[in-house]
Amino acid sequence: MKGAAKVLLIIAVIVIVLGAVVAGRYNRLVQLETDVEGRWAQVENVLQRRADLIPNLVNTVKGYASHEERVFTEIADARSRLLAARSPEEQMAANNGLDAALGRLLALSEAYPELKADASFIRLQDELAGTENRIATERMRFNESVQTWNSTIRQFPMNILAGMFGKQPKAYFEAAPGAQEVPQVQF
Repeated sequence: MKGAAKVLLIIAVIVIVLGAVVAGRYNRLVQLETDVEGRWAQVENVLQRRADLIPNLVNTVKGYASHEERVFTEIADARSRLLAARSPEEQMAANNGLDAALGRLLALSEAYPELKADASFIRLQDELAGTENRIATERMRFNESVQTWNSTIRQFPMNILAGMFGKQPKAYFEAAPGAQEVPQVQF
């Protein structure tokens, strides 16, 4: 009986150690996934800040370029899509549309020298530029946390544990196709 008790004790110790290892790795997955979610929440925060600035910027430009209704409509539509988006993927796609529309609005301002000298427009443009920098920073931080998450769930033996718990890779926040192109406004 003593030999059987030793074997049971060894098995119990092995099970406890394995359980502790699995629990520790699972907790690491939870920590990384929570980091990705927190980083995305910060991206949403700065996207919302930009969405809140846009109506003021548009109204300022409207005073000078009221006949450019198409640009204003595109911005309003893009902003609505961003505010209505629920998943990170939908928000990323809506953000790309808003980026393009804002680029056309700012390019439009080049045609109106008196608008470029307007104190309200300058202030709003500076606010928007600061917000765009915040978006870039938060997008970078989000992508870094996604990279850590994705690489962790692909590494052995974490990939087995991630598969058991249904953990999937996360999507990166990528620039819109054609984002490198300067918007053109023609009259």
